[in-house]
Amino acid sequence: MAASRPGGGCSNRRTRPSQRPPSFPFLLLLLLLLRLRRCVPARPPSCRSPRLPRRVGGMEPWAPPHTHPARFLAGSFSLSAPLPAYKMRFDYRPKTDPYCQARYTFCPTGSAIPVMKEEDVIEVYRLQAPVWEFKYGDLLGHLKIMHDAVGFRSSLTGKNYTMEWYELFQLGNCTFPHLRPGMDAPFWCNQGAACFYEGIDDAHWKENGTLVLVTTISGTMFNEMAKWVKYDNETGIYYETWTVQASPDKHSVVWFDSYECSKFILRTYQKLADLGAVFKKIQTNYTSIILFSGEPVYLGNETSIFGPLGNQTLAAAIRDFYYPFKPHRTVREFFVDLLKIIDRVILNGQFYLFYNLEYWFLPMKFPYLKIIYEEVPLPIGSKTSVGV
Repeated sequence: MAASRPGGGCSNRRTRPSQRPPSFPFLLLLLLLLRLRRCVPARPPSCRSPRLPRRVGGMEPWAPPHTHPARFLAGSFSLSAPLPAYKMRFDYRPKTDPYCQARYTFCPTGSAIPVMKEEDVIEVYRLQAPVWEFKYGDLLGHLKIMHDAVGFRSSLTGKNYTMEWYELFQLGNCTFPHLRPGMDAPFWCNQGAACFYEGIDDAHWKENGTLVLVTTISGTMFNEMAKWVKYDNETGIYYETWTVQASPDKHSVVWFDSYECSKFILRTYQKLADLGAVFKKIQTNYTSIILFSGEPVYLGNETSIFGPLGNQTLAAAIRDFYYPFKPHRTVREFFVDLLKIIDRVILNGQFYLFYNLEYWFLPMKFPYLKIIYEEVPLPIGSKTSVGV
């Protein structure tokens, strides 16, 4: 196969004398998240906030209804909202701000998805490799922090293709915002998108990961999938690193679901199954980075929290929380802020989550954060094919 690989404020202080220290995977992940951040030099921001896209259609069409009344932060806020659980769809993808810069260019060899002949027989491959394998080799593979993609091979032309979904401006920028001079609200560079390009880099996927045939489809099915990919990519636009659960129990309540590379691959597999693809019976595992929290507290959106008419106390608390996650220029600066992060998240059990353009307070609880690599079976097609 040909090779073509792109560069991929709530005061709630508690004393826990027997508190366990954060795990090595947590520290390593945090280090890499903060290391791979980049922005242009600070400059005066526009006096107007960029226009945000409208939400359409509510929750993900494949997601079960999941609403739960949020408790209020006692004596502080009177806002309420159902827990969203799943990422919203939007009516268009907004332009990215020039301030957002990627250390590694997004989808440098990307191309349009070709139209296949109806009679073509196309092999579909499961692709998986350690995150940032191109830079750190198998380092994150040992922790089972993996990136997922899907590959295709046309029997008629012999050409191979890779399709994946990942962050436009690296994982750190999607996970934590920038605090820009002159701007009240945290500034997010958190878009993600699909990337399609010709070629499958065998060495990249095989050496430290997975390249395995999972099904075959017709050209007609591929073309229908391509239409769905266009819709999915234009309406599901914001990356989300974290899954937030109530506990490590397998059947625990999921407060918020992540929206990252593996979720795109799972949606793609399900679409192919709905179109008639029959998958092989092989084990497929995926990485999730989970925060453990009590019932989240809804705080509001950018308009209700920040600015002249916002809640200045809450705004300051959110900015103060995100400040230690800033890009670091020295090792000393990083470790000083790391201690602040551990104190806030682990010792005091506080975390602020930005999800569906809204802020939530997470009352963190043990074990706080966990990286899991769990099996998600390949799908079985629905009786009625999902429309595009």
